[in-house]
Amino acid sequence: MAIPIAVLDCDLLLYGRGHRTLDRFKLEDVTDEYLVSTYGFPRQFIYYLVDLLGASLSRPTQRSRAISPETQILAALGFYTSGSFQTRMGDAIGISQASMSRCVANVTEALVERASQFIHFPEDEATVQSLKDDFYGLAGMPGVLGVVDCTHVAIKAPNAEDLSYVNRKGLHSLNCLMVCDARGVLLSAETHWPGSLPDCTVLQQAALTSQFETELHKDGWLLGDSSFFLRTWLMTPLHIPETPAEYRYNMAHSATHNVIEQTFRTIRSRFRCLDGSKGTLQYSPEKSSHIILACCVLHNISLEQGLDVWSSPATGHMEQPEEEYEQMESMDSEACRIRQELLLTHFS
Repeated sequence: MAIPIAVLDCDLLLYGRGHRTLDRFKLEDVTDEYLVSTYGFPRQFIYYLVDLLGASLSRPTQRSRAISPETQILAALGFYTSGSFQTRMGDAIGISQASMSRCVANVTEALVERASQFIHFPEDEATVQSLKDDFYGLAGMPGVLGVVDCTHVAIKAPNAEDLSYVNRKGLHSLNCLMVCDARGVLLSAETHWPGSLPDCTVLQQAALTSQFETELHKDGWLLGDSSFFLRTWLMTPLHIPETPAEYRYNMAHSATHNVIEQTFRTIRSRFRCLDGSKGTLQYSPEKSSHIILACCVLHNISLEQGLDVWSSPATGHMEQPEEEYEQMESMDSEACRIRQELLLTHFS
């Protein structure tokens, strides 16, 4: 479905004289099917974003004839979910490609400002217990507060050609550390780490580690794969299981940890700007990091709003670089004791 609207000049739209807001596209004029196929989300979700972000996207300026928040959000959603500034996308809402780029920047920053509102660990005891119960229901692994892993997102080479962003496959990327719950809701997302850093180094330097080592999380732990070291708050699989209990532990660990792999696939499937099929993110590492975080915020909002996750697999070319794990057990004796107690208590 095409809406024949002339593409207007970017500067006129964003900074033109007068005090009117340009509303060239009306949500009520199109079907939900069109909105979902073109912008990735239904009408009510878009209205929710307009209410949430409208004040930030309507900040007064000396030249206040601006693109409406509604149109800015549609432009950003169109980019996030398609991965490109296609001319037809701008034509549909009556703005130029340059204006679309400005809209994406505005909406991205508005979402990043609200990241802590939508991406955080629960604090009240009842919600924490519900979190553990949900994980336990997956494969019988007790005490789990979240599953953690890293995923790479391709970016263009930085202007300074910073080799720190070149990953093991020789591609420029950001290595993103994330934690999710049993439903795939993100509890933590650090999207700014250079692609050359291995997962264990990212976790070592991450705010997540500081959070778990300085705050009280004595009654539970995260689950991480063999790219991380065992810690008192991070349970990893056994390298060489020998007893039936150790095999059962590893199987439960793997089945539970798989949730974050499913979450990564869902995010890439919904937000095609991240999956590599349209090429790399054509921004600086900092701006690319913000776009990834904005998509993470939208992922959580969509789950909060009851939208079904997309089950179609991502088709992009940017996959997690294979890590060459040094299968070394942690020297943390207390962490080893906790895992051994977990084996004896729940898997023997």
